[in-house]
Amino acid sequence: MLTLVYMFSLVDRQIIGILSPIIKADLGFTDSQLGWLKGFAFALLYTSVGIPLAWLADRFNRVRIIAISLVVWSAFTVFTGMATTFVGMLIARIGVGIGEAGGTPPAHSIISDLYAKEQRTSALAIYGLGVPLGITLAFVTSAVLVEWIGWRGTLVVLGIGGIIFAVIMLMLIDEPQRGQMDLQTDQADLPISIRASLSILSTIPSWWGMCLGMAFVSFGSYAVSAWGTDYVFRFDANYIAGTENSKFQSYMLVMAVVHFIGLGFGTYLGGLLAERYSRRNVAAYAWVPIAAILLGAPCLMLAFWVDSVPLHLMFLGIYITLSGVWVAPCFAAAQTLVPVRMRAMSTAMFFLILNIIGLGCGPTYVGLLSDMLMPAYGELQSLRLAITSLAVVYVIGIGFFLLAAKNLRYDWPIES
Repeated sequence: MLTLVYMFSLVDRQIIGILSPIIKADLGFTDSQLGWLKGFAFALLYTSVGIPLAWLADRFNRVRIIAISLVVWSAFTVFTGMATTFVGMLIARIGVGIGEAGGTPPAHSIISDLYAKEQRTSALAIYGLGVPLGITLAFVTSAVLVEWIGWRGTLVVLGIGGIIFAVIMLMLIDEPQRGQMDLQTDQADLPISIRASLSILSTIPSWWGMCLGMAFVSFGSYAVSAWGTDYVFRFDANYIAGTENSKFQSYMLVMAVVHFIGLGFGTYLGGLLAERYSRRNVAAYAWVPIAAILLGAPCLMLAFWVDSVPLHLMFLGIYITLSGVWVAPCFAAAQTLVPVRMRAMSTAMFFLILNIIGLGCGPTYVGLLSDMLMPAYGELQSLRLAITSLAVVYVIGIGFFLLAAKNLRYDWPIES
């Protein structure tokens, strides 16, 4: 059930990136404006509001917090579909970010109270399947609805669906006892302040290595996710919705399959690999993401320089699969490296940093750079060059994961 909530989160988060070429044609936005909508507008309050909401989740009913948050971000998704100006859509996207801030931190905390440390990575990997499920649903919904009811109607339908699901969730999920899987139920009743949480995190260098490593690789993956559809539409106009003999639906369905199978498999595989190899060396939680980056980043670069859409999709599919591998090890580390009572806070801090750097800056950076390069290189080549420049963030990400690998054996809890 929590995985499905996360799925709705990803649908409402990613749908703007998928629909952006259509929105640009309808409302006349620039790449820079689209970059703000895809990135920083959403991340601005998503990151900052997550801290106080996590503080509440470490003290009050987490299921209710998630349900209320789902209603809020779904309602603002409806408002996004009603927006007629850049400012109106900007405010609506900020609202979606505020709502989604209350989703993942309490969900991670609940999962950690349902599964022992040894099974937690796999459980979080299953929760992480909400990412491929959400992106898949976003592409499928676009394929089915956009040419029927337009981009506005598509957003309204998705928002209403999220509100209905929030009601169902409240009826089906119970609040678990805190710390019941870590033999720390006595400690679970002791609140930890935000200041104390930051103080504790400052003493865990591997937490920062995992967090910043994922943040920088997410800079690249969020940017690619936000601008991939724009690139294909500029590369070949036959993929634009509404054109004669349009390949729009086929492209959307192919991307849905790539994310459902590729990203879903990669996410679960990352959890299995980290759990298996960490039994011998907990540094595997960092080495598994490093291996995925070394294999995946070159495929990403190739995807935007090949001379056909099918080849682009092939290399992009390999990258998308490998990009799922680092998700579960990073999330598991964020939960296991901290005390029980600050797990929601740990996730909120993790997402604060990840989303400021990744979600906030990645799509925005590509949009701004594309606009800067467009007068000299044209609409297609400017976007291609902007995406190619992302190579450097993957090198930085590997550096932080190496830092985590060095320190994990010292920071990892010894007692179950």
